[in-house]
Amino acid sequence: MEEVKKKRAVRKLPKSVRPEEFKKLISKIPTSQKETRLSFLLAYGSGLRISEVLRVSKEHIKTNSIFVLQSKYGLERIVPLPKGWKVEFNKLLPLKINRRTLQRNFRKYSSLAKLSNLYTFHSLRHGFATRSLESGIPINQVQVLLGHSNISTTNVYVKANPLDALKSYEDLF
Repeated sequence: MEEVKKKRAVRKLPKSVRPEEFKKLISKIPTSQKETRLSFLLAYGSGLRISEVLRVSKEHIKTNSIFVLQSKYGLERIVPLPKGWKVEFNKLLPLKINRRTLQRNFRKYSSLAKLSNLYTFHSLRHGFATRSLESGIPINQVQVLLGHSNISTTNVYVKANPLDALKSYEDLF
C-alpha cells in the first residue's frame, strides 16, 4: 500500500502597507469620501479588521482608545485611537458604508496610489502590526492589541519584512 503524503499548506507572509504607502493611499481619496478615509485610518491606525471598523460607534471611543466589542471569536479588546483622530470624526460613527464598498474603494485608491495589487483592505491591519513591532512594542503587547489568542499568529509579523532583517544585518556587520 502506497503512503499518501499530506500536502502542507503554504503560509504566505502578510502583505503590510508601509507608512509612506499609507500616506500616498490617503492622498488619493477625495475629501468627499470621509467614510472611506476614516475606515482606512481605523484599520491602519488601530489594527481593526474590516468588520470591527464597521461596528465602531461613538460610545466605543475613549480619550485615547477604542473599545472593540464583538471582535473575532467574540473577544473584546482595547486598541489605540489612531494618531490624528479628531473629535468631529465621532459624528460619522457608525460608518454608513458596507464591506464590499470598502473593499472596492481600497482596490481603487490603492491602484491610484500605485501600491501593490497584492494588497487588500486587511493589509492595513497588517501594516499596523508590522509598524508596532518595528517601533519596539513587545510582541505579547501587539498580540493583545490585535486580539490574537496564540502568539504564533502574531509572530508572522516578525517575519513580514525580510528587507528590514537584511538591513539590520548590514547595520550590524
